[in-house]
Amino acid sequence: MRRELTPFRRASRKGSGLDGIITAGILVVGDEILSGRTKDKNVGFLADYLTGMGIDLKEVRIVSDDTGAIVEAINALRSRYTYVFTSGGIGPTHDDITAEAVSVAFGLPCIQHPEAMEILEEHYARSNMEFTDARKRMARTPQGATLIDNPVSKAPGFVVENVHVMAGVPKIMQAMMDSLAPSLKGGQRMLSQSVECAFGEGNIGGPLGLIQEDHPDTMIGSYPRFEDGNHTTQIVVRGRAQEAVTAAVEAVENMLSALRDQLR
Repeated sequence: MRRELTPFRRASRKGSGLDGIITAGILVVGDEILSGRTKDKNVGFLADYLTGMGIDLKEVRIVSDDTGAIVEAINALRSRYTYVFTSGGIGPTHDDITAEAVSVAFGLPCIQHPEAMEILEEHYARSNMEFTDARKRMARTPQGATLIDNPVSKAPGFVVENVHVMAGVPKIMQAMMDSLAPSLKGGQRMLSQSVECAFGEGNIGGPLGLIQEDHPDTMIGSYPRFEDGNHTTQIVVRGRAQEAVTAAVEAVENMLSALRDQLR
């Protein structure tokens, strides 16, 4: 059965920054990622980049080169988060369909962007290369999109509302992100503090959960380790207010101290 593709016109954009929190979702497009032929390097880069800007990455999706799957993911992510960043599917080949899919998601015509055509025509003329129909595909955007500069290979990315469409090649995507970053609104940066714990998660899971309940303005994560035959845990407390992080860390340290006394 053929899936009907319908545009999603309105986005509520939860995490819009009105509360000081800016959120993001990432969409990776490509059969080659899902098959394992290509190892994704863009998610980790974007996660670090966004964290450094005070933007909370909330969700990552990887979809195949399928218009319906891309449309569905775009509409879901753009309705939930302040920003959406995509990588992949804007090259010159027949399976590069991200531009068309984003156009469908927004209910817009997919056109050859005039400025993108000028950039690419000039680039290939300087390179003494033919500006073929395949290369012209890299100028496709939804009507009304603004371009993201690509200093590496010139074929631009583009932006429609809160969706930012970039290349899949890591060096090109990273250059595009540098071009895009000044236009993004950063949020309040997340603070974090680590506590080394000599016990395994089995010993601390219960009391650590109670500490989390008592400190709702923080996020407490536990990361188990097994070294030299011993189970240990790194506890990481994250939050936006130093006072909240400090109070939660103190509670964790008091819990560990009491546990040490109990197990002596």
